[in-house]
Amino acid sequence: MLRRRRRAPLLLAAAAAAGVALVAPSPAGENARSVASALQHGVARSSRAVYTIGFVVADYKYSLRGLDSGSADYRAKLSEIHLRSAKKLLKLCELNGGFYVKAGQYVSSLRQVPKEYSSTLSSLQDQATPSKFQDIKSVIEQNFGKKLHEIFLEFDEHPIAAASIAQVHRGQLHDNQDVAIKVQYPGLEQRMKIDIMTMSFLSKSVSWIFPDYKFDRILVEFEKSMSMELDFTLEAKNSERTANCFRKNSVVKVPYVFWQLTTREVLTMEFCYGHKVNDLDFLRREKISPTKVAKALIELFGEMVFVHGFVHGDPHPGNILVSPQGNGKFSLVLLDHGIYRELDQKFRLDYCQLWKALILLDTKKILALGEQFGVGKYAKYFPVIFTGRTIESKSAIGTQMSSEEQRQLKEDLSSLGMDDISSFMEALPRDFYVILRTDGLLRSILGNLGAPRHVRLLTYAKCAVHGLEKQPKLESGAINRMFLQVKTNISYLHLRVLIEIAGLLAKVNDVKHKAVDKLRRMFQEISQALHLLM
Repeated sequence: MLRRRRRAPLLLAAAAAAGVALVAPSPAGENARSVASALQHGVARSSRAVYTIGFVVADYKYSLRGLDSGSADYRAKLSEIHLRSAKKLLKLCELNGGFYVKAGQYVSSLRQVPKEYSSTLSSLQDQATPSKFQDIKSVIEQNFGKKLHEIFLEFDEHPIAAASIAQVHRGQLHDNQDVAIKVQYPGLEQRMKIDIMTMSFLSKSVSWIFPDYKFDRILVEFEKSMSMELDFTLEAKNSERTANCFRKNSVVKVPYVFWQLTTREVLTMEFCYGHKVNDLDFLRREKISPTKVAKALIELFGEMVFVHGFVHGDPHPGNILVSPQGNGKFSLVLLDHGIYRELDQKFRLDYCQLWKALILLDTKKILALGEQFGVGKYAKYFPVIFTGRTIESKSAIGTQMSSEEQRQLKEDLSSLGMDDISSFMEALPRDFYVILRTDGLLRSILGNLGAPRHVRLLTYAKCAVHGLEKQPKLESGAINRMFLQVKTNISYLHLRVLIEIAGLLAKVNDVKHKAVDKLRRMFQEISQALHLLM
């Protein structure tokens, strides 16, 4: 007899599941009513989306009339509209659920969207509405043609994680192996077709009203990523490939896949214990250094991007767990392998070259690579996007921009119009979308862990150098490989010296600011004491 464990969820990940599944019609009256109900929900979601987007478009079109696009009034008004529109889109995603939540999460992680949108829509990462246990049970039994108790010795009916397309339950096989079972909500593929069709219509409508905005490519990328996520056999293959890439890395853990219990809609994996990577209270209790976790995390993804060219596309905290190993040691457990991007080989090598140029601030090389990437004059913004300094910067790598640089950059950015932003996004190679999204999510996690800025820069520099030498190593003999290794180490040493100096300057700067703050507080306390005496 199946034993069901009844415990509170251990971990709820991002996103809500909503909407009614679309099923194929059948003569049975109940199924017919179900189809009719599902279609009604589809029409309701689409109508709600059309109304909201129409309101947002009208707000932009009429609220900015008569304002000079370069004026301070225009920028202030634009920020107000961004925030107002972002809140309306947040409400739309929450009401429609499903793929709308997923789309909102996708947009919030894009660094090229206005901050009002990314900050507002980021709250969608913390939503979760589990599906009913009976629906989940039906999906499992239909996929394997067996009763649930015949498949699992134990199955916890309460999910340990819930997202927009699936939820995860803890179970136990008949050989007492603990497993995590990821189950897809029923009818998602049909529902996705309706939602994507609506989004495509709205995207084309906005582009027609605002010709300078051409974001169709973002929607195409989103649709592709969703199609991949709906096939759990592809996720299982990605998981095994990643495990093979990091088989020699004792810190990285990828759960083992049980293929005999895996289909397009059900994925059964080894259960791995851990807490979210940004859970600082947990790290303190386990005496695990947040900085060491941050370093291990950025090394993991740096190797993915620069060396393997096979990149996890959704590294939010719920997909990366820290598993304590005792004495302050830990493993990073990487979950949710549904969205991956295999980088084009030429792009990977060019991206490695770009990071070398960014660290060395080689202006000519950065601009030349901009031509390679097809972004032309917009390449001058690469240093700002990736390292936080301008292309003309004289400040040390890893340190804050000077006030003069900030003023100049603000003036430069204020001159950019809709067509500039749209042209930049249209010109970017497709591989850049996953790079920007992944880097944005990682930087947020590193910030929460309190990692120094130069940790990311140093790690990316090291990985870029090794990524450049990867191909020659594969094609060379033993002697040549030895010389290439020496060359790599010298090249990396050069970059490391530069960044370590930058790190030292950053620390000195921090100490200086702390000393000034301490003196200021002391003077305030003395002043208050004298005031009381008088």
